[in-house]
Amino acid sequence: MKRRARDIRKRVEKRRKERRHRYGTPQQQELWAVTDEQRYGQPVVTYDHYTFEEKHPLFRKEAFILKMLLSACLVLITAILFKNPSGSLEPARQFVKETMEKEFQFAAVSQWYEKQFGEPLAFLSTKTENELKTAPKQYAVPASGRVLESFQKNGQGVMVETASNAKVEAVNEGIVIFAGTKEKFGKTVIIQHADGSESWYGNLGSIAVKLYDFVETGKEVGTAMTSSHDQAKAVFYFAIKQGDHFIDPIQVISFE
Repeated sequence: MKRRARDIRKRVEKRRKERRHRYGTPQQQELWAVTDEQRYGQPVVTYDHYTFEEKHPLFRKEAFILKMLLSACLVLITAILFKNPSGSLEPARQFVKETMEKEFQFAAVSQWYEKQFGEPLAFLSTKTENELKTAPKQYAVPASGRVLESFQKNGQGVMVETASNAKVEAVNEGIVIFAGTKEKFGKTVIIQHADGSESWYGNLGSIAVKLYDFVETGKEVGTAMTSSHDQAKAVFYFAIKQGDHFIDPIQVISFE
């Protein structure tokens, strides 16, 4: 019995020594027990109370879900509109087609903005008051040359023969709404003007502008494509579109 009690006392003493070795003396243990607030004299800020479930002040879940539902309904209604062959829905289908196919009037909006606020949009090049006053009101010549194919032949534009590597210039200021390759016209640039009209420059050897560039009258939009029959000559396509119809460029421009 005494031996067992002695063994217990030894184990207790051993644990006490291990605890003292690990945590130090009782005075040191009291020092470790001091809180940060007691040690530094002010409360310590922690972020434990923040959770991922808290709502962001700029994000409204209900509004987001409502917008998603409205978007889905709009897509569904449009799909039903075009899948249903009913003749009574034809006006609605025609309205949707015209809305989706109609070009946004960048140039007209730019002109309205400038009149209302006195400054052009940030992504457009700035113009001085003198430049605005002296801006030409008539179409300039894109490139001098000889008309090879008249408007009456294709009903859209004209094919003009000019010198090899001739620069093709904008006939009026506006916004580039297309710069790339079009079927039948090859490399093409389309500029939208403030009055809603468009000037088309096709069959280009190279393009010198980018999409949504603002171009001044006379700015180079590209070079004419070298003729396959005569290396000293080049040919480019030019057209003017007003609304949904093309007009004869010869009525407003003299190429020769």
